[in-house]
Amino acid sequence: MMTPTNQVLPADEHNAALVRHVHPSDWTNPTPTGRYNLVVIGGGTAGLVTAAGAAGLGAKVALVERHLMGGDCLNFGCVPSKGIISAARRAAAMRGGEDFGVTASEVKVDFAAVMQRMRKLRAGISRSDSVKRFASLGVDVFLGQASFTGKDSISVGDKELKYHTAVIATGARAAAPPIPGLQDVPYLTNETLFSLNELPKRLAVIGAGPIGCEMAQTFARLGSEVFVVESGHGILPREDADASAILLAQMKRDGVTLLCCGKELKLSKGEGGTVRLVVDSHDHGYDLTVDKLLVAVGRAPNVEGLNLQAVGVEHDKKGVKVDDHLRTANKRIFACGDICSPYQFTHSADFQARIVIQNALFFGWKKASALITPWATYTSPEIAHVGLYEKDARDRGIPITTFTQPLSEVDRAILDGETEGFVRVHVRQGTDEIVGATIVAAHAGDLISELTLAMTSKIGLGKIAATMHPYPTQAEAIRKVGDQYNRTRLTPRLKSLMTKLLAWRRGN
Repeated sequence: MMTPTNQVLPADEHNAALVRHVHPSDWTNPTPTGRYNLVVIGGGTAGLVTAAGAAGLGAKVALVERHLMGGDCLNFGCVPSKGIISAARRAAAMRGGEDFGVTASEVKVDFAAVMQRMRKLRAGISRSDSVKRFASLGVDVFLGQASFTGKDSISVGDKELKYHTAVIATGARAAAPPIPGLQDVPYLTNETLFSLNELPKRLAVIGAGPIGCEMAQTFARLGSEVFVVESGHGILPREDADASAILLAQMKRDGVTLLCCGKELKLSKGEGGTVRLVVDSHDHGYDLTVDKLLVAVGRAPNVEGLNLQAVGVEHDKKGVKVDDHLRTANKRIFACGDICSPYQFTHSADFQARIVIQNALFFGWKKASALITPWATYTSPEIAHVGLYEKDARDRGIPITTFTQPLSEVDRAILDGETEGFVRVHVRQGTDEIVGATIVAAHAGDLISELTLAMTSKIGLGKIAATMHPYPTQAEAIRKVGDQYNRTRLTPRLKSLMTKLLAWRRGN
């Protein structure tokens, strides 16, 4: 098993600072005194929010983390990926300056500096997730492997923690899919990708989901020749087809080669640590040699070592099984976050943790199914979504009306040179009740929150149309969708009546 210090590479001052915060080598586990209201296993987003929230409400809380506080998001996911995505966007913007009358000299990317910046920023952000910070909040922090030992006890090393309620928040990790030859070649996952300090000249990415697309586009913009292998057709198969098509066109402009409908994929070692990739795509055979291979498909729940069978907690290859209140088969044990959720997002883990606090400590009956969960893929343009897709509504027998506002008809998007995108909203037919929405825009992840708020607070599209938006902004596209809905309310009969009324007022 990897130790925290060799898991975070390279061993520079920034990663040393990160490890000091999230798994300090000189940390001494406290001595448990009495029973805890909550023992939380896992120091990722779900576990941290649960522990901090419960302690803030006066509960006696223990938090156990075997590797790095902050979990995937801080160490191998959201934080480092957005750090290098921001650099790639700067590079792309500089190359596209001529369209704005701004000519720059040759754009040079210092990949080592890009990664160093990311590591520096990650180390700074890690203070919020640090062992010392959580100890200062009144949480007893234990570093080590947690294992259930009885109906109300958990061991961590030589310590035994007694609990009234336990919470499993151990998350998930990258898992190798069954690809012929994969085990024989060196490959990267999101857990090792951000340890790179040299830009690969040629990079292959297996999987065209959110992580695969984000990293493929990013490395292409930073200067790699990138190939994406996807077994299905196109990219982002879960997303709106029009949205995926817009992003695919941009990725191709950025230099990404998509090998979709990939069949008979085989991997083998090349010379000098390279990887040979053989695949059929649309009846054409490809035989490629790449410097690095990123596997961006496959996740596995972190259940090893927990001894779940001792406490009757059921789990499968997808994770720990919970009911709608996030309670496991053992009524004294809850779970939240990636270990049990179909929505493996940091913000989803955060809000599930809030449900657990209420249900575990205060006899609440909050339901995970009541959460309105948005998500975003941080490519350029971004794709953000909330609620139902058109196919979802059709499958559920929900009649809908769809309104789409192209960004090519939004003044700020035109002025920004960001017209490739749209706002699309689905409403329940005959009403203005929003049941789903997709946004494709440069900052779609920021824009989607207005529609998420509307759905959560049951605000209809008509009220959005009546809400003044500043001009010129790209958020006006959302208001314009509301205007489209309002125009449908002007039926021929109503228009005829209004025409007669206005004629009467003119004295005609």
